[in-house]
Amino acid sequence: MPTFKYSAKNSAGGAVTGTLDARTDVDAMNQLRMQNFVDIDISEDVPWYKRSLGSSRTPRARVSGEDIVVFTRQISTMISAGIPLLEALDIMSEQVEDAGFQHVLQGISDKVRSGTDFSDALGEHPKIFSDIYINMVRAGEASGELDTILVRLAEYQESAIALKREIKSAMTYPVVSLVLVIGITIFLLTCIVPKFIPIFDSLNVPLPTPTRILMAISLWMQSNAIYWGGASIALVFGGVMYRRTAIGRWQFDWMMLHLPIFGALLQKVCISRFSRTFATLIQSGVPILGALEIVALTAGNKIIEDCVLAAMENVRQGETLAEPLSKSGIFPPMVTRMISVGERSGALEQLLEKISEFYDQQVKATVESLTSLIEPLMIGFMGLMVGSIVLSIFLPIFKIQQVLTNH
Repeated sequence: MPTFKYSAKNSAGGAVTGTLDARTDVDAMNQLRMQNFVDIDISEDVPWYKRSLGSSRTPRARVSGEDIVVFTRQISTMISAGIPLLEALDIMSEQVEDAGFQHVLQGISDKVRSGTDFSDALGEHPKIFSDIYINMVRAGEASGELDTILVRLAEYQESAIALKREIKSAMTYPVVSLVLVIGITIFLLTCIVPKFIPIFDSLNVPLPTPTRILMAISLWMQSNAIYWGGASIALVFGGVMYRRTAIGRWQFDWMMLHLPIFGALLQKVCISRFSRTFATLIQSGVPILGALEIVALTAGNKIIEDCVLAAMENVRQGETLAEPLSKSGIFPPMVTRMISVGERSGALEQLLEKISEFYDQQVKATVESLTSLIEPLMIGFMGLMVGSIVLSIFLPIFKIQQVLTNH
């Protein structure tokens, strides 16, 4: 039976450490809770000869967006049914399958049991629970409507996941197709075309211009594979590193919004995300300035983030929200006018929901049209690339055949 080391606090607040034997870390945690211990930190006491360099004290939580949605809905259901929050957290910590997430929920439960607010306990795990999640839970605690806020939060997460799935479906096909086209082209130029070069040299016939260009490219790629391969890797790595800088992120996000085909789609996605997040936070009771700050940090695009932060400063000075948004050039007139009407009428969150629903439909329609458009374009592009190489190889053969026919 494994041995577990633990550190905790007893009912008097004193620190306690020790070891105990249990079948699993959950059993060990339950034994300590029965002794009224809180702030429990537990780890398996592995003998030195069994330890590996990569071992860690606690399992890493592997939590997807769908897992958080399920957790949120179940916690909300149990609270609505009258089950106390602590008991609901204990039930969820025993129910989840991932050991890392189980450990996180046990830690949250211990924090809440020791008197920490639920939102503050969630805030200690920012990689799992986002700023939006934590602030909405904090608003729910303050208003006494935690179960209602959790339902609204689950619905928001489901909409965000659906939107992300739409974008992924739109981007996956062209990216995979482009990688395949590049890979096939490189394979033909470095492995197939060079085999024809000695054949054409032995025929002693003048080669057509396309064939000579193809042979020159093939020979260069074959003899300089290390250089162009290394340059390609360095270019990708350098681009990724530059993207992480402030100016690089701004330029990259600006370029993404101005792409010929995908720019309009990304703009609609950003507006939909802005509207839904902002509306959800306001409905949950988060102050408008705090909501704008969270919306800016979760925008996913530096251009949108700067625009929202400028709008937040405008609101802080007692001015309107719609004016800086309209000046940005990112938000269409329909959006800014609806926001302006919402500010004047006091129904901002309702109009933001309408904007979000409208742009969700626009994103779905755009994705469907792009999918039907990109497929024939990529097939045509692939055919053009491969066909050009094949035609360049067969042109000398056609020329030789004509010479033999004339003789």
